[in-house]
Amino acid sequence: MKNSIKINFLGAAGVVTGSKFLIETSEKNILIDCGMFQGLKELRELNWSDLPVNVEAIDVVLLTHGHLDHVGYLPRLLKQGFQGEIIGTAPTLAIAEIILRDSAKIHEEDAEKANKEKYTKHDPALALYTTLDVEKTLKFFKIEMIDKWIKLSENISYRFQSNGHILGATFIELDINGKRFVFSGDIGRPNDYLLQDPKKPQWADYLFIESTYGNKLHEHEDINQILSELIKKTIYKKGNLIIPSFAVERLQTLIYILWKLYKINKIPNIPIFIDSPMGNSVLEVFQRFPNWHKLSVSEYKAMCNHVIILESYKETWETIDNKNPKIVIAGSGMVTGGRVLTYLQQLIDEKATTVLLVGYQAEGTRGRQLQDGAHEIKFFGKYYPVKATIKSIESLSAHADQNDLISWMSHLKNIPENVFLIHGEPPALDAFRTKIKDIYNWNVTIPKLLDVQTIII
Repeated sequence: MKNSIKINFLGAAGVVTGSKFLIETSEKNILIDCGMFQGLKELRELNWSDLPVNVEAIDVVLLTHGHLDHVGYLPRLLKQGFQGEIIGTAPTLAIAEIILRDSAKIHEEDAEKANKEKYTKHDPALALYTTLDVEKTLKFFKIEMIDKWIKLSENISYRFQSNGHILGATFIELDINGKRFVFSGDIGRPNDYLLQDPKKPQWADYLFIESTYGNKLHEHEDINQILSELIKKTIYKKGNLIIPSFAVERLQTLIYILWKLYKINKIPNIPIFIDSPMGNSVLEVFQRFPNWHKLSVSEYKAMCNHVIILESYKETWETIDNKNPKIVIAGSGMVTGGRVLTYLQQLIDEKATTVLLVGYQAEGTRGRQLQDGAHEIKFFGKYYPVKATIKSIESLSAHADQNDLISWMSHLKNIPENVFLIHGEPPALDAFRTKIKDIYNWNVTIPKLLDVQTIII
């Protein structure tokens, strides 16, 4: 007897962010990831819309990892009637909790600030969701093991497999009526500073693979040399090296690299301020889950002791007022929010400032604007001239590049019936489609946002 399965592409289709894929079957309705859209205004506005599906009929959410664009919509899902389990690995749920709490706080603060300073057309401006909404969401979290098949119903099972990228990240294998559906999540890179290499799937009848860097190869940059030179120039200019950083993985990697550089006398003992409450919390998650990363206990303690962790907003201003040369690592990585906005608002118009971008900058973000050479940047309703030096390092990205993605698929023992390219901007998607056709000659589909694909099995 043939069954039909409907795949609803509710996010990360034709765009990088907003990961949401609903699989509707006769037994269970499964949502893979539940992320927030970031970047362009028209995408961010989608976060305010209800999903065009029956949310109450969704039985379970399976999370690939804890990043905001994979978990940030969860409180909105509950508001629309979802009452099922939200399942992920222990580090994924720990990170998701930190990110959701932080996200709610930012939404509440932004709404309060907009109402107070009247730079919004909304009256009143509202938070996308609140801290109370997050507390309700956390009650549905359920931890599951990796490398173990878990039965969801008579003919549906799933398995998490480690995928590099960030702590706790996995790809998800779904077995539905004997057919294997593989959702890559975000694929990490080999030879990561902190994490083991991603595992590779062995079988996929239907493969859903991220394409963030589907048209790019990461440069083989000498990170140590680049950072050493930037730090020496910062000291010479008596300025600030500001590094907007993702709180999860990137921040911890930067702390590790800077500590290593100091240990081998590549850089002097310049003060390094970590101003990311969320990043500090994620550091604690590293301590809680030592089996998920490469750091020894002594290395972890030493690198944490090498930096100055700021606890309050008062300390943020004290750091800004401190005229000595320094490094500031602050969230967020694409300059979309967080403490880094305060530093840039005060310091981006100074020639002695250097801003170092250390990862993917999505279209429509301030990070992308800076990367593209914007002469001014808008914070909190006002424009500020960009006089700072803007630098980028792409080789610290936690995303697989085109070669890594092709390699990740190389262990498949079968020819997939279809490969769906997700999590990518159009140029990356099209280039990756061509590459897969050239190398493997597999069927490739590039779904658009809100497309529905029916599969008969």
